[in-house]
Amino acid sequence: MWNNVVESWQIDPEAGTDDLEAKQPFIDNGLDVHDPGRYYDPGFMAREWDRLWTRTWLIAAIETDIPEPGDYSVFRLGRESIIIVRQQDGSVKAMYNVCAHRGNQIVQNDRGSVMQFTCAFHSWQYGLDGHCTQITDKNTFNPELVKQNPKLTPVHCETYAGLVFINLDENPPALKERFGLPGGYLENYQLDKMHCVRHIVTEWHANWKTAVDAFYETYHLHAVHPETQDVMDDMGVQLDLYPHGGSRMLVPIAVKTKRQADQAAMNPSLEYMMTEVNIDPSQFTGSASEVREAIQKAKRARSDRLGLGYERFTDGQLTDSWATGIFPNVQIGLHPEGAFLMRFMPHPTDPEKFYYDTMTLVRPVDDPLYSVPGWMGLPKDTDTSGKIRPETEYISSGEAPNLGLVLDQDSELLPVVQRGIRSKGFNGAIWGEQEQRLRHFHREVNRYLDGEK
Repeated sequence: MWNNVVESWQIDPEAGTDDLEAKQPFIDNGLDVHDPGRYYDPGFMAREWDRLWTRTWLIAAIETDIPEPGDYSVFRLGRESIIIVRQQDGSVKAMYNVCAHRGNQIVQNDRGSVMQFTCAFHSWQYGLDGHCTQITDKNTFNPELVKQNPKLTPVHCETYAGLVFINLDENPPALKERFGLPGGYLENYQLDKMHCVRHIVTEWHANWKTAVDAFYETYHLHAVHPETQDVMDDMGVQLDLYPHGGSRMLVPIAVKTKRQADQAAMNPSLEYMMTEVNIDPSQFTGSASEVREAIQKAKRARSDRLGLGYERFTDGQLTDSWATGIFPNVQIGLHPEGAFLMRFMPHPTDPEKFYYDTMTLVRPVDDPLYSVPGWMGLPKDTDTSGKIRPETEYISSGEAPNLGLVLDQDSELLPVVQRGIRSKGFNGAIWGEQEQRLRHFHREVNRYLDGEK
């Protein structure tokens, strides 16, 4: 019986096999119960660094953060710091943020624009391509040491769908071989036209995988986030697994959860969602079950008025959250108006801490009625024009994260989960089919830790 339930989780049963909304074939990832030590053991963390983080393609930046030659962004991963910089020919390169002379980190801020990089220690200079252009007092060096001017060590870098990926491996496979998602999936949202309007990095007391596990399922919403039950169907989620650890959940939005017996009565949360697309709830004569369709129609009308090209989207994409996982550490909440990019970054030394790195991306549109979904939690005074790239907000552990109600609830929950995982009474997670993305993710983690590539 449970298998029939799993197969019924489908947004559009009539979607063709080439449709981006199509249900993917079920993947059997077994029934293993993993040793809880993977969430706190320093040895496991060390293996992850050697075999996972230094061998996988990682999202290091968004292209709209470095639009012009000389624009750069810094990506921090564990003990490493990587410079992502736009070249004169428009391409993007990545280099270790380490001077070849004495190892000083050259760039100290998050992003900026230069025509050359200058080390603050001894003034050695490097071009945008990483080649050394000036050695201070070069005549005092033995010519054999500097006959071929040193350069910043390059890092493999590829751009795709408006995102910049890096890989620390010396000979990585091509990005598209390991990306997992079908062609056109991300391109459909035109992330290359979206700008970061809010960037927050918070430190949480949990392992990065504890966080991935929480964000990769909606099973916990009824208990941890009861306010979502009025506007989100956590029981009707379509779960899809892709090659190389990729996955997604299509979460119906602007509908009530099937856990609620009354599917017809309106509520304030649904009414607020209608106002976001300029629908007057007092004039709406339908039931709660008809709100999702009404919002979809309103967004299509707005697209026609503004020339946004929403005909490329399915109806579901106009309302639902396409929460898309890119292995190993990313989930993107995708919407036509914007995206919520989450990166679960490992702590450099402590397996029971991680950095929750979130960027809210918005496609700027010159219309006062246009906005991203309210659940993204943007403050009312946020500049969404795309003309200003805000500074990254760093929030230490113990400070109020100010991420919005739901995410603040998660920030309180995960440290408690982490403490429980540590207990001698816990023998490993027992995942149901609502949690199949977790099993898929951990199987890919294990594949890397076993030395596969």
